[in-house]
Amino acid sequence: MKKLLLFLFILMLLIPKQASAQSDGAAIAAAAIGAGIIIGSGIAAVEQMKEQAELTATEWVLTNHPELTSFSLETLDFTGKKVKDMSSVSVITFKIQEFTPAMKPILDGKKKILFGFTSNGWINEYGINFSKIRWYLLDATDWMNMMTAYVKVASDEKDDTFIRQTLENGKVYNYGIKIKSKLIIPFFKLGGDMYVVSNYSPDMKFIYNEKTLGIYLKETMDLVQISRKTLIDIHKYFFEEG
Repeated sequence: MKKLLLFLFILMLLIPKQASAQSDGAAIAAAAIGAGIIIGSGIAAVEQMKEQAELTATEWVLTNHPELTSFSLETLDFTGKKVKDMSSVSVITFKIQEFTPAMKPILDGKKKILFGFTSNGWINEYGINFSKIRWYLLDATDWMNMMTAYVKVASDEKDDTFIRQTLENGKVYNYGIKIKSKLIIPFFKLGGDMYVVSNYSPDMKFIYNEKTLGIYLKETMDLVQISRKTLIDIHKYFFEEG
């Protein structure tokens, strides 16, 4: 939006002063329409890529998890980046929930989260290169294991049982985990250039940085950052939503 306003301002400076007010208005309106078309095209392109990613995620589930015979798949977080930055490493997150087929089905089955970790160049002039995406399907137990490891990296607390109980009964915030109004496990206040590393699994390392969980994928040697907001949303999905 700032770039659009700057563009309009520069355009007004370039319009000859002797031009009539009517001409000025027409020129500015034309510029605004042109800029609106560009912005609208960018939004439409993102929506198209989002739909394409959802379709591919569904196809991946159908291919790799035939036990899922009735489920809903919805994007939780496509990307928080600007369109021009979307080709870099990121993660797409999908909500999956099973249900019993009926005339008016209710989403009341097991919940899962599907991560699509992207590599550099996953978006190019031809669209999405899905060979650049690594898929990981998690259930509530997997997520609790990940969050327990994350809290151990992000705080002084190392007791697995206590962390799990706190996660089950509390809420995740930017600064730690609270139960009701009490901060039970505070997170480290790290600077932007500080990192704490944990070797989580044969596939991943966890890197804690200010307000983010970094997941280092050993296979592709990519460091993917998951925002704290996405962590909070996933945790709510598993443990707070109906």
